[in-house]
Amino acid sequence: MIVLLNPTVVEASPEVDEHYEGCPSFFDVRGKVPRPRALRVEHQDFDGKARTAMFTDGLARLVAHELDHLDGVLYVSRMLPGCEVIPVAEYKGTGRQWQYGESQ
Repeated sequence: MIVLLNPTVVEASPEVDEHYEGCPSFFDVRGKVPRPRALRVEHQDFDGKARTAMFTDGLARLVAHELDHLDGVLYVSRMLPGCEVIPVAEYKGTGRQWQYGESQ
């Protein structure tokens, strides 16, 4: 479990990738969303001490997705213009998992 109290993204890598995301807010569809490959996040621990955490690749994507929720942003608003969501059944048919590095 990752706990980030009062998180703020202080750095996002210029390198971006685009993968399908889903969310209970849009339960039956998935959409391709560009996200930074790395994030540096300042936050507090349970004692109020300032911390910094680095997240890369899939974890950076997940953290960015969840931090968007804190600002009322849903992944569909992050999709590139012209991109459409696809049904979960179609997404499952792609057989593609998130990949990073040279296997992309």
